[in-house]
Amino acid sequence: MSNSNVTKKISPPPIVFILLLLGFGFGGYWWFQQQSSKPSILSNTRTLTSQNAGNISIGNQVLITEKLTPDKQAGVDSLARGDGNDAIAKFQASLQQNPNDPEALIYLNNAKIGNGNSLKIAVSVPIGSNLDVAQEILRGVAQAQDELNRSGGINGVPLKVVIADDQNNPEIAVNLAREFTMDNQIVAVVGHNVSNVSLATAPIYQQAGLVAISPTSNAVNLSGIGSYTFRTVPNIRTEASVLAKYAAKTKHLATIAICFDSTAISSQSFKSEFTDRFVSNGGRIANTSCDFASKDFNPALIMPKVIAEGTDGLLLLPNVDKINAATDMARANQGRLALIGSSAMDTHKTLQLGQKDVNGLVLNAIWHPDSDPTNPFAKNAEKLWKGVVNWRTATSYDATQAIISGLKQNPTRNGLQQAISQQGFSIDGATGKVKFLPSGDRMGDTILLKVHPSNSSTGYDFTPMP
Repeated sequence: MSNSNVTKKISPPPIVFILLLLGFGFGGYWWFQQQSSKPSILSNTRTLTSQNAGNISIGNQVLITEKLTPDKQAGVDSLARGDGNDAIAKFQASLQQNPNDPEALIYLNNAKIGNGNSLKIAVSVPIGSNLDVAQEILRGVAQAQDELNRSGGINGVPLKVVIADDQNNPEIAVNLAREFTMDNQIVAVVGHNVSNVSLATAPIYQQAGLVAISPTSNAVNLSGIGSYTFRTVPNIRTEASVLAKYAAKTKHLATIAICFDSTAISSQSFKSEFTDRFVSNGGRIANTSCDFASKDFNPALIMPKVIAEGTDGLLLLPNVDKINAATDMARANQGRLALIGSSAMDTHKTLQLGQKDVNGLVLNAIWHPDSDPTNPFAKNAEKLWKGVVNWRTATSYDATQAIISGLKQNPTRNGLQQAISQQGFSIDGATGKVKFLPSGDRMGDTILLKVHPSNSSTGYDFTPMP
């Protein structure tokens, strides 16, 4: 009996159980709501699909690991856990150590925005396959974002930038493009780098009504591919025409051998366009095959055949990821033939690998820091990045500025497309006045550069030709 009495004394009545359960339930719900309502700097970023998660960052992960500073990693870690103030301090400290890092500057500006109202764009670059080119493009976007946000944003709204690594791979880029279109907050894309990738992604942007402006894709068949695809670099037909005209006027360039990349659409386009124009002006194209993409590509075997044809010049048209093959060809040339090339050759790697073998190389470019001394962009860029930038940074800056200008008129996807498609639309950019044709092509011409010895780190540099 006593045991039974004890049990009754220590057992709470049923109502107590109910009250306790309700208390725990409401308490847990309140705690969850409080945690959920805490501001997260990444709260406006949609959940990424697993195949893209490692290739996209708004500041929550490092995509460029070269010269990674502890402060940059700490900034990314802070941003990922929602500590914006610490992230800002860490990114600022990292930029003090490495001011040439565009990823850190973009993340810094994103951290400053936090969860505040913003307009968001994406930039897709080949970090995994060509880091130099990726950073050149990112510097243009980062500089435009930094200048804009410092001056008050787009009608008072700052710009946030998402970085993506497409590795110059059409398959990866297509997945990323779909990711961009599903994020309704992304109002435009700067990209892609190579024409193969831009051609693969253009139908996706067209279907979703998302503007994409490429700063570097110049293949002929990208022209008119869709009403949402634009570019701030001229159609390759323009570039080929300028170079063919130069070659035709140069007396010692009667016969030219062409080395191209059969897997790169822009390289194929350039070869075709140059051939048409050069031959129509009385020139001759050598018969020797020289394909950078060929499995048996061997400069040592190709050059004797080219020389035997009585060739005067060698036109180098590599994909930007195959600059080493082009410089190998220049080395095998041993200064015997005059060298000319496309704008893809305008890279630091060309000078670094080519050295004296590319001395005298003449190539196309849309812009050079010395091409317009009255334009403040080059000096501003050199001050910001502590070094001279090239044409990819300038055209990427212009792509971003075109987007900014359009968004100031209408900050929506469709509104942006309508704004920059207007006949009277133009901006005064780094590369001059930027206007788009109905085809989405950039209006304008290119200039010629020549490699000369210099006091630079490589011993050589590109300089504008008179």
